[in-house]
Amino acid sequence: MRLYSRASMVWALVSGALFALVLGLSGALWYLKAEELRSVAQMTESLKSASPTAGLELRKVALQEDFSAEEQQNISIYESLNAGVVNVTTEVMGYNWFLDAVPQSGGTGSGSIIDKKGYILTNQHVVNNAVKVTITLADGTQFDGETIGKDPENDLAVVKFDPKGRNLTTIPMGSSANLRVGQKVLAIGNPFALDRTLTTGIVSALGRPLKNDNGVVLHELIQTDASINPGNSGGPLLNGKGQIIGINTMIYSPTGGSVGIGFAVPVDTARRVVPELIQFGMVKRGWIDISPVQLFPQLVRYARLPVEKGILVSKVTAGGPAEKAGLKGGNSGQAVRYGNSILYLGGDIITAINGTEMTALADLYSALESTRPGDKVKVSVVRSGRKLEITVTLAERTAQDQLE
Repeated sequence: MRLYSRASMVWALVSGALFALVLGLSGALWYLKAEELRSVAQMTESLKSASPTAGLELRKVALQEDFSAEEQQNISIYESLNAGVVNVTTEVMGYNWFLDAVPQSGGTGSGSIIDKKGYILTNQHVVNNAVKVTITLADGTQFDGETIGKDPENDLAVVKFDPKGRNLTTIPMGSSANLRVGQKVLAIGNPFALDRTLTTGIVSALGRPLKNDNGVVLHELIQTDASINPGNSGGPLLNGKGQIIGINTMIYSPTGGSVGIGFAVPVDTARRVVPELIQFGMVKRGWIDISPVQLFPQLVRYARLPVEKGILVSKVTAGGPAEKAGLKGGNSGQAVRYGNSILYLGGDIITAINGTEMTALADLYSALESTRPGDKVKVSVVRSGRKLEITVTLAERTAQDQLE
């Protein structure tokens, strides 16, 4: 009995210690999670409230008498901020001759460090379909990155990496609201994998709409003659104060190289969407809760539709705002198969939203890009040959309705 009693006492002590350890670890994990949530909240709040005109302490340039005022400015901005520009490389999944899935090089781009915790602003097309993201800092150190949010409709993405205690150089966001044609700009990026290349130029035009490779119209783009080449994508377009005014995204070029016509997403767009990308991984936008089908010639001929361009309402979500507003979906008795999809004919054909013509599915996303759930839009439809205008309250876009 004495031996059994001592063993019981030892086991009780061990059990108690283990329980305390588990309880302590649980509390620590809860604390870390809470700290992480607070960190994200502080990050998003700072982006919303930060003054776009806040001054930036740039490094003084030695031997100032050897440089013009403009050269001093260029040198100061570059020396102060080039370490805040990273090289973003990706791997995507491809297939070999035996149809086995194998990782392949996906490409390279640039990004701006916007927070010392390791948040990077870049283009969505730089990290799209990536199974691995590698971040390379100015000193050549590499880190694994994670895409935490994507916005295909503005070609923006946020990537996060763990800086492991490094004191990162960050690039502040300015404002694109008061830009003027002729204003000087600077671009820092990694064209053709040539790290941290600086080019300069001016704002050549403002408010340019341009379709990207997905057919989505990017609105209010900044046009610049600062040399931008493949690899510059996702890098910062800076003003003379060293503030981001745009995110370099594409070029117009008949040759594939820079011909002095580059485009950048306005930074005010990034300031609007980045907090939601960090918090939710996506931007919460309004949506017409239907199953949309872009009209195509075979469908128009087969169904003898009265219009050649528009969005067919194949189905309407039962009980949703679109149905309540009066939008009509197709009939179950008029189901047809096209490829792997089932389409329902007989529904409304959307021809415009708030006056924006619907010629492709991408136009639907473009028309709703800046909307929020609960907003109202005017939807122009053709129903049985008649033109109608219906006011629809927007639902919240779900993950399955996101543009990829």
